[in-house]
Amino acid sequence: MASGDLFDSPTKSLAMPKVNVLTMFRLGLFQMGLSMMSILTLGVLNRVMIQEIAIPATLVGAVLAIQLFVSPSRVWFGQMSDAKPIWGYHRTVYVWVGAAIFAVASFLAVQVLWQLDTVVNNVGGWAWTTQTIGLIALLAFIFALYGLAICASGTAFAALLVDISEENNRSKVVGVVWSMLMVGIIVGAIISSSLLKQSTPETLQASVNRLFLIVPTIVFGLAIVATFGVEKKYSQYSTRSTVTNREDSITLGTAWQILTASPQTSIFFTFLVVMSLGLFMQDPILEPYAGQVFRMPLAESTRLNVFYGTGILIAYSIAGFLIVPRLGKQRTARLGCLLVAFCAALLGISGFSANPALLKLALLLFGLATGILTTAAVTLMLDLTAAETAGTFIGAWGLAQSIARGSAVAIGGAVLDVSRKLLPNLVLAYGVVFALETALLLLAIWFLNRINVREFQTNAKQAIASILESELD
Repeated sequence: MASGDLFDSPTKSLAMPKVNVLTMFRLGLFQMGLSMMSILTLGVLNRVMIQEIAIPATLVGAVLAIQLFVSPSRVWFGQMSDAKPIWGYHRTVYVWVGAAIFAVASFLAVQVLWQLDTVVNNVGGWAWTTQTIGLIALLAFIFALYGLAICASGTAFAALLVDISEENNRSKVVGVVWSMLMVGIIVGAIISSSLLKQSTPETLQASVNRLFLIVPTIVFGLAIVATFGVEKKYSQYSTRSTVTNREDSITLGTAWQILTASPQTSIFFTFLVVMSLGLFMQDPILEPYAGQVFRMPLAESTRLNVFYGTGILIAYSIAGFLIVPRLGKQRTARLGCLLVAFCAALLGISGFSANPALLKLALLLFGLATGILTTAAVTLMLDLTAAETAGTFIGAWGLAQSIARGSAVAIGGAVLDVSRKLLPNLVLAYGVVFALETALLLLAIWFLNRINVREFQTNAKQAIASILESELD
């Protein structure tokens, strides 16, 4: 197919077709790919870096968190996708280019990691040398590039979901698309476990290289299949937005004015930060926890994500079609926070038994609770997104989640290191991380209780219209 056929400027009709369930599942393939990538970075690389190479957990957490600390770019990418279409498309090309870059960057990161492993082995253990500092800096740069690519593609994709959905079918879109996110966790865990199952210390490098070649290639293909033709057929952005064809009039300054137009924006932003801190602090320490406390080999600890993902997948189906419609979004989110807090405590307690079966059960329950909370929070997030500037708002919400997730990864590793020095055994050291998660999720409820969607939808949209009108005069 010629490039002109693919990137023709779409002709919009007055009545756009409604996105069907099959297309929702196809869109979910992109989310499936993102979660497969997260298995590689937070499920495989962190275990290899902490346990196999013996890099300090604080440093590992900091390096892995860099991909998330570049998240301020989400607001810029969101504003760019609102204002600067590429080849006539506001979202699709951003998704594809971002996917290509993060697929390549992930493989490059692994190659730098093996160079670091060689240096560490040559000096007989971890030490700060010119070589290790240089390689860590290079690894950090690659993870920053990886994070920027995730920000570009992920922000544009989430904005596309706003563009193609209405308030009355948005919860279904969220339920289906985010359920595929969990399918990706399960599939990614199975693929990773299968490719690493027969690995020995001598063959680990070859196995991990193969994994980081196969999975990113699959993920890039999924991004293409997921979004091909969707924007052209279903997007209502050009009919909703008051700034279409006036791309040069919307600046980052205007975007900031839009984001600060309602106090509800900052309240929800804070809720997302605190909630995400509570959800993700165990990310950098879960596989090492399984290895050091429960004595699980690498392949088995990676497969733990299957239990977590299965729980979330079940919860998405239940929450999206039964719990949220009956309890409402905020009450469901409140219930989710309480359940996740309980399950985080259970994860810590399971360490005292050193029983892998109990850990797997706790992870399954943690996944169920996380699925309930995530479904409610994401649906609430899309309700607190003005269609006129969807990319800008999605960028802000993505910024909140990414800052929190990056902080959670860094804090989780640092808390574990400090706790191991201060406490008498590993179970208590890991338990401190889970206890901190519990406290944060209870704090998130306090902010959740202060969110008023109706106030945002009335006052904020009037303010946004006023700002855009003054800017476009």
